Amino acid sequence: MRISTSSFYEQNVSAMGLQQQKLFKVQQQLATNSKFLSAGDDPVGAARSLGVSQTLSENAQYATSRQRASLALSTEENALNSVTSILQNIKTLTVNAGNGTLTDADRASLATTIQSAYDQLVGVANTDDGNGQYLFAGFKSGSPPFVAAAGGGVQYVGDQGQRLMQVDVSRQMSTGDDGRSIFQSVQGGAGYVASSAASNTGSAVFGSISIADATATNYGKDFTITFNVGNYTVMTKDVPPVVAGAGAYTAGSPVNFGGVQIKFTGKPADGDSFDVSTAQNAGTDVFAAIGQLVTALRTPLAGGGEAAQAQLQNALATANRKVTNAHDNVLTVLSSVGSRQTELDALDSGGASRKLQEESYLSSIEDLDPYSAIAEFYQRQSSLQATQMTFAKLNSISLFNYL
Repeated sequence: MRISTSSFYEQNVSAMGLQQQKLFKVQQQLATNSKFLSAGDDPVGAARSLGVSQTLSENAQYATSRQRASLALSTEENALNSVTSILQNIKTLTVNAGNGTLTDADRASLATTIQSAYDQLVGVANTDDGNGQYLFAGFKSGSPPFVAAAGGGVQYVGDQGQRLMQVDVSRQMSTGDDGRSIFQSVQGGAGYVASSAASNTGSAVFGSISIADATATNYGKDFTITFNVGNYTVMTKDVPPVVAGAGAYTAGSPVNFGGVQIKFTGKPADGDSFDVSTAQNAGTDVFAAIGQLVTALRTPLAGGGEAAQAQLQNALATANRKVTNAHDNVLTVLSSVGSRQTELDALDSGGASRKLQEESYLSSIEDLDPYSAIAEFYQRQSSLQATQMTFAKLNSISLFNYL
């Protein structure tokens, strides 16, 4: 078969063009360090690479979320540490206020110090994150959660929403706690709180409450103890009330009812009453408890006799119990914050390990073997050069050269 000059020329040019394309592809692979330049080069590998890349992107987003969550929890931890310090200081001052040698002026001075601590506590409760978002306001983070109440004290105007952040594939974590659960709540095991009626005229002072039998009838209910003609009667606060205990009063002897017992010293007057309620029902607002403490310390005792002394001692005991319950509650929340931070550290460690595995897998899919690619590059380069030289030599042949 006769091959025309033009056909010969076209075939050789086409062959050189194909070799140039292959050489250029190898050059691009070396430049990008990738096995394939488009999905068409390796559809299966490209699909796998896309899936792994998406996984890495998601892991990076989770890592960013964990960083933000850790920052938020660290800010809350600092605030709660300040709260515990303030409450511990108030507890110490409350114990000092019970010193019988203090004068009205001394107690007024302590009241002023406690009022200052109270103001500090309100300030910490209204802490923001530096960006105008209040830590303890729930979803209403754009405004201070604790504001002055019309009748005195403060009230919570936030909500109990939990701001959740996706910190891992199947884990959403709360990055904050609302003010009500911190400053206006107590733990379920906080026990009972005793208090005396403001109208009491006797010198009876209550002591600590202990649990005698948690399985007893009426255990866990709220009670009122009333004294009359040397006897006491304990009634539940049920509707209608039920008699939970009764007997003759002896100073220093325990009064038993509803599985608990409490001791009184001093002499109660007829009609004097005391409230013994679960911590949840006795008033869980730490700000209200501190406010009542300040009021009690500012009330002069001069001329009040034993009754006034008894009222002060009872008020101090009630305030100390409530502040202690609030302090324990804050410590529990602080422990929860620490647990979440520990979990974030564990998730970070796991995320870093998964990142290394995914990057290694992605490398095995995408990354080029440089030694093989360089060898192929030189091979194709030599082949192209040989083809070009051969074509140039053949293309210059002419019969006129032999005439």
